[in-house]
Formats: sequence, structure tokens, C-alpha cells
Amino acid sequence: MKKTILTFGLISGAVSALMMAITVPFAHKITFNKSLILGYTTIVLSFLLVYFGIRSYRDNTGNGQITFARAFAVGICITMISSLCYVVAWEIIYYNFMPDFMDKYGAIMVERAKAAGASAAAIQAQVEQAKRYKELYANPFTMAAMTFIEPFPVGLVITLISAGVLRRKPQSQAVQSASAG
Repeated sequence: MKKTILTFGLISGAVSALMMAITVPFAHKITFNKSLILGYTTIVLSFLLVYFGIRSYRDNTGNGQITFARAFAVGICITMISSLCYVVAWEIIYYNFMPDFMDKYGAIMVERAKAAGASAAAIQAQVEQAKRYKELYANPFTMAAMTFIEPFPVGLVITLISAGVLRRKPQSQAVQSASAG
């Protein structure tokens, strides 16, 4: 189980980290909304490896059988490894290539509020919120936690779906269940 989890988790994490590294040089050319769409699309694509990891475990280790609980355990471990790779990649990129990210993000938040015709109080609230986010990002552990919750919920959903789709009861149980009903 460990080999399957590590293999698929690291491949999934490498895909998301690589895509993040590829898009960072173009961050100033891509609008914030497009960056979000591209980022989450990449996260979803990288988490497709959860499905393939569970299937590989079922077919190679479980002799074609796997319970929902075991499938979920395999999938959530792959998701956690992939999400940790995502966090490490972001911290490397942030500290080495984008230390002004929070300033730019704060400016975008304020500009959006102004463009939406927000009141001066609402704009000031956005400025204060941007300052709070920047303070939170100053602590690498808080930043890591905030970054972890970006991909993890996506991986959790894909894990639940994959575990449900890929579960297979042992043949003797399936036959007994069918004859009992």
C-alpha cells in the first residue's frame, strides 16, 4: 500500500507543482480570475491520479477487490501527499520568486472593490483584510496551512467519488448478497 500511495501521491504532487512553476513566470500577464481557473483545473487534473492510484491498489494488491474504506484510505493518503507537494512548491515559489504576491493580491482586492462601486468604508475594509492576509503569510506555518486548504478539498471530493466508483466486494459476498435479495 505504501508504494502505491507514495508513487501516485508524488506524481500527483509533481504535476501540480510543475504546472504552478510553469505558470508563475506568466502571472503578471494572466488576470487573477484566469489564474484561479487555471490553478484549480491543474489541481483537478493532478488529483485524477487518486483514481488511478486506488484502481492500481485494487487491481494489483487487492486482487480486484477493495472496500470503500480501504479505497478511501488509499485515496486520502495520495491526496495528502499531493497537497503537501503543492504547499512545498508554493512556499519555494513565493519566497524565491514572488515575495510581493500578497501586496499584488491586496491591490487586486482593493481594485475590485473600487470597480464594483463599493463605499469608502468597504474599500477600507478590503485594505484592512489585505493587511491581515499579509500578516498571516508572514508566518510560514500559517501560510502552509492556508495553502494546504486550497487543493485538499478538491482531492477529498475526488477521493470520495473514486472510492465509491472503484469499490468491489469479494465475489463470494457479491453472489451471497444477490441470492439473499
